[in-house]
Amino acid sequence: MIFYRPVPTINAMTFDLDDTLYDNMPYIYQAEQALTDYIAEHYPAAAHLSKHDWIGYKQQALFDEPSIQYDMGMLRLATLRLGFAASGYTGKELEAAALACFTYFYQQRSNFKVAPEYCEVLDQLAAAMPLVAITNGNVDVNAIGLGQYFTHVYHANIDNRAKPHADMFVKAQRALDLPTQQILHVGDNLYNDVLGAYQNGYKSAWYAADRPMLIRQEPTRCLPDVQLSHFADLLHWVK
Repeated sequence: MIFYRPVPTINAMTFDLDDTLYDNMPYIYQAEQALTDYIAEHYPAAAHLSKHDWIGYKQQALFDEPSIQYDMGMLRLATLRLGFAASGYTGKELEAAALACFTYFYQQRSNFKVAPEYCEVLDQLAAAMPLVAITNGNVDVNAIGLGQYFTHVYHANIDNRAKPHADMFVKAQRALDLPTQQILHVGDNLYNDVLGAYQNGYKSAWYAADRPMLIRQEPTRCLPDVQLSHFADLLHWVK
């Protein structure tokens, strides 16, 4: 571990999920391909839509409804509706197609298990202190084998702006009912996680599961309190 600032007694931890506890992008790519195949099989009128087309519909959805920018589920559902509408689907058929594809993607997006070594550490931490997940994504924590470790799970959505905004940090602190300086936030993103933690009075631990820990190559506006060498370094705070 590398300490950049002193870290006092820690009585709770909050965790980012994507790219902190697992490399997220391969699962997203697999889910995207699975969805493409699903549309081709079940909704052939929309099978011609390319990746570029779907990006365009996503941009259109954001233009039409800026309020959904932080809610990955609502954004995907709105994107699917636009794509199916452009492919000739209407009314109940359109809504059913969009909802079926959204449900299928969400299942595929969470179709993996977090590696045992991460679960073992979380198990020991959860026995010692409350843990809370705060994520900008929409992974299903129960499906990936993490639900039992967290007392609360907060996803970015229309009511919770994405990190580094304060919304989920504030809700986690209220749920934990602890001073913010006693909470250590663990995340891979030096902007969303580390800056977000710093701005909300949390202590921060930087750890990435998806890439080398080379802080000089990371865009940042502030240093974490501690840089972990291994995920198991978090057991340093187990009493």
